Amino acid sequence: MQPITRYPGLFKDGHGKRTKYFVQTAKRQSFFDERIVSHQQGLFREVDPERSKLFAAIAKGVSQLGLKEDSSILYLGASHGYTVSFLSDMVTKGQIFALDFAPRVMRDMVFIAEQKENIAPVYANASHPETYANIPLVDVVFMDVAQRNQVEIFKKNCDAFLKSGGFGLLALKARSMDMTKKPKDLFKQVRKELERNFIVVDYRELDPFEKDHAFYVVKKR
Repeated sequence: MQPITRYPGLFKDGHGKRTKYFVQTAKRQSFFDERIVSHQQGLFREVDPERSKLFAAIAKGVSQLGLKEDSSILYLGASHGYTVSFLSDMVTKGQIFALDFAPRVMRDMVFIAEQKENIAPVYANASHPETYANIPLVDVVFMDVAQRNQVEIFKKNCDAFLKSGGFGLLALKARSMDMTKKPKDLFKQVRKELERNFIVVDYRELDPFEKDHAFYVVKKR
């Protein structure tokens, strides 16, 4: 088990395609039937990059995400809370505001938040940040919202909630934006658009973990 030092609490085992990823955890508690292993360094939950665009980006070698042990995160599109549950174990001294507008998935998210003190569920629509304006400025804005105007939503939330020098993480689904364009052409178009507002720190296409998805890491000026 080797630590991936640029990310808090993240470890890997194996090499190449056989690499497995683990997040250190305080309790032997599984939320999504993930494997929990005991090691001399402690307890670890195995995370599947095929179920998380954030960890798919890590598996594809993304250089940095701006995550620290005490990071505050606004997570847009939290869904059932798979990725959020692992982030909770990484930012043990931080806070995650986990937002989604679907009642069914938010019920699952609330269950996890009852077990993880650093998660605050937010039932709201990411298209309308004015409805959750009481959220404080954060170090990281992460977005996984598959809508046609997903770039606009991302920029709007970064403008409202991301600290100067903070990191924005965008998981982009090409087919949700425009079915008529080739994903690679769309990815280039989005990068140029983001460069007008942010410093683009890194960019990765997420195949084979997620088809027609790209992941952007930006920094707010």
